[in-house]
Amino acid sequence: MRGRSQPGFTFTQARHRAGHTRSTCCPAQTTREAATVHAEHDPEHQRFNIDTDGQRAELAYRGEGEIMTITHTQVPDAIGGRGVAAVLVEAALDYARRSGLKVVPACSYADAYMRRHPQFQDLLA
Repeated sequence: MRGRSQPGFTFTQARHRAGHTRSTCCPAQTTREAATVHAEHDPEHQRFNIDTDGQRAELAYRGEGEIMTITHTQVPDAIGGRGVAAVLVEAALDYARRSGLKVVPACSYADAYMRRHPQFQDLLA
């Protein structure tokens, strides 16, 4: 099934007063403070991708039994600083939770994300 992907995830990145970013699943917003991106899961290639502004960001993982090892995230400079990596990691973690997987965050960004978001601590392998 090359080229087919499972339904993706749409998250809106919104800035809190403290400057932190949060991801919530909701309809597209067109305000200056929010940008909507859509993460597509490509299970055949073990990746989550976001295509925006002609650029592709990706999160790669390795599935081994009941373990998902997040190996890296890559966001082009042209779309950096918008919370795209956070959307990728959250989409992967949501997938892991729904699939009953434990997560090894081998990627330094995914590791830091999981440390900052206690709601994902139960997924750590």
